[in-house]
Amino acid sequence: MAVNLDPVMACNLRCKMCYFTDKDYVKKLKGQLTDEEVQRIASQIFGRALKLQIGCGTEPTLYKKLPELVALGKQYEVPYISITTNANLLTLEKAEELLKAGLDEFTVSLHGVTKHTYEDFMGRGDYEKFCNAMQAFAALRSKYNFKVRVNYTFNQDNFEELKDIFNHFDGNSFDILQIRPIQKIGNTEYNNFDVSGLKTAYQDTIGVIKSKCTEHNILLLAPDAIGEANKSDKINTSSFIYDYTFCYISPNFFWKKDFDWKEESFESYCKRIGWSKDLLFNVFRSKNRLKSLANRLNYEIEFN
Repeated sequence: MAVNLDPVMACNLRCKMCYFTDKDYVKKLKGQLTDEEVQRIASQIFGRALKLQIGCGTEPTLYKKLPELVALGKQYEVPYISITTNANLLTLEKAEELLKAGLDEFTVSLHGVTKHTYEDFMGRGDYEKFCNAMQAFAALRSKYNFKVRVNYTFNQDNFEELKDIFNHFDGNSFDILQIRPIQKIGNTEYNNFDVSGLKTAYQDTIGVIKSKCTEHNILLLAPDAIGEANKSDKINTSSFIYDYTFCYISPNFFWKKDFDWKEESFESYCKRIGWSKDLLFNVFRSKNRLKSLANRLNYEIEFN
């Protein structure tokens, strides 16, 4: 099971493509897990997790006990622990503290290669701080075994400069480059979701990036082509057990709405709802049922 955990419902940035620019929505995002709640969550689910992803829709580095949370995951023998962060609060010392606790991966969000574009799209973001974090990752590689994934969400206005990413960031500072098109995730400040005009430029740019990724032994994850992800007639068969293998947790939510996790055990809840039987049934869902599911983005993977 993949456990995705937001320990604090806040963010230090206001990225234009993120729902944190929706003032009405942000008003609803409140809360932080207490020490007791973290311990309860860990005892309930960490032992079942193959991966613990800390930071899903909020900024985990705002959580003051983040290293302790990572260490707790390792105490429960979670094989792989990753955080998703904008990296603006990560210094070399803080990054090393997380690695000492057992962190396996940093996933960093990037919405612009140049200083101007980065700070324009990542409201309140500091380009120099992000660059310093990337330099810290490169410096720590000699002491720790960990991965760095760069997530680049592109749109009509930040795509062209993507081909210059290796002119601005050291290819030895990251291991995975994940490129994905903008998607509507709320009433965001930036609302141009049409990337169809990039169809021709996309293949050329991806060609340049593939070559550079091969040179630096970086794994590239990128959609096959512009527009493929939004085809309504395309069945994504990897989605059909998503709701049964993905567990989202925040100060206000734990996996299912009717799961009283503070009073009920995970095992008793699963027994009550017939989770195992339901999971088996959904392995054999019909194609019509699969078509009704939200599509997950398909990626072409380049192994170097």
